[in-house]
Amino acid sequence: MNAPATAGMLRALPAEHRHRLMRFAREVSFSQGARLFEEGGRADRFWIIRTGTVDLDMQVPGRRTAVIETLGRDELIGWSWLFVPHAWHLGAEATSPVHAYEFDATTIRSMCKDDPALGRCVTQWVGDILAHRLRSARTRLLDLSAP
Repeated sequence: MNAPATAGMLRALPAEHRHRLMRFAREVSFSQGARLFEEGGRADRFWIIRTGTVDLDMQVPGRRTAVIETLGRDELIGWSWLFVPHAWHLGAEATSPVHAYEFDATTIRSMCKDDPALGRCVTQWVGDILAHRLRSARTRLLDLSAP
């Protein structure tokens, strides 16, 4: 679950950037089975998991929804908030009770624009996670299409 590319924000960002971001964190909870977002919906926030697990899933035409990856403690939920058109590329569902830090995407994007060093670090962090998740999605979809 914690591949190097999905290392928690605590390891991925310098302390000063972590502290700045955490000033905007809001503690939230989700019950088991709660949908955090759906494919195609507006990506206006993201989360860092404190406790619990969340499945990332993808609609596969002609099949049931495919779970791409299960995320846990210290992992980022959501990368679509950072990249235009700010629409979710996957869906997400809590598979156990979840406690997380929630961040408003507009606020964090504005901070990144105003502070290029922060912006580079956040973009690198989220980009690494994006690359990892795309590999996971590809592998999962190949598994589904195998005879």
